[in-house]
Amino acid sequence: MRLIADTGLLVAFLNRRDAHHQWAADLISEADFPIVTCEPVLTEAAWHLQDSERLLQMVADDVLRPALDCRDEAGSLLDLVRRYKDRAPDFCDLCVVRMSELFSRHTVATVDRRDFSIYRRFVRQAIPMVCP
Repeated sequence: MRLIADTGLLVAFLNRRDAHHQWAADLISEADFPIVTCEPVLTEAAWHLQDSERLLQMVADDVLRPALDCRDEAGSLLDLVRRYKDRAPDFCDLCVVRMSELFSRHTVATVDRRDFSIYRRFVRQAIPMVCP
């Protein structure tokens, strides 16, 4: 399975005490590598984990691949922030939504079912996702 990693997947995978750890471990064990993500997700995950080393090791090992250039995608990200202004989306969510447009054959792996059930790619298309 080709995945786009949201923060919750990475936090659950790297924190054995997380309620969704087994789900994340099983999903990553079945994933096609590299799993694409973005730097805002890595930053948020590192903050939650209070640990950057293991995330950076996953990038160095090409298990995770940051695959979004925010400068190149600024116009599209601005469109998304304006479209979802009433929801006050966080930057990571916006980037993951944009990545689902850029990597349309990938599935978003997230613990955030509520928000990603509302967000749409290409304006009206539901985002394929896998959640615990």
